[in-house]
Amino acid sequence: MSLETYLDILIFSVIPVFLVAVALYCIRIIKGPTIPDMVLAVDALGFDLAAFMCLLALYFKSAFLIGGAIILALWVYALDIFVAKYYLKRELGD
Repeated sequence: MSLETYLDILIFSVIPVFLVAVALYCIRIIKGPTIPDMVLAVDALGFDLAAFMCLLALYFKSAFLIGGAIILALWVYALDIFVAKYYLKRELGD
């Protein structure tokens, strides 16, 4: 078996896992008992989507998806910094 065959098997076996994870993250975002739980669900969803985009970039042999995944991961990280700063000082900006 070639490397492409193994990659196809990996991607098609990981898709249901990602779909279940996205569904659970969305439930936690909507029903989260506290705001930190919701932020953590958004973080996990963002990083999982970035990882899935990297797998799709390998499958489609496209470098553009890797760039999008990096940008998505950086935005999620910026959200973490923003929320942590808000909880620390209780003010927005700067």
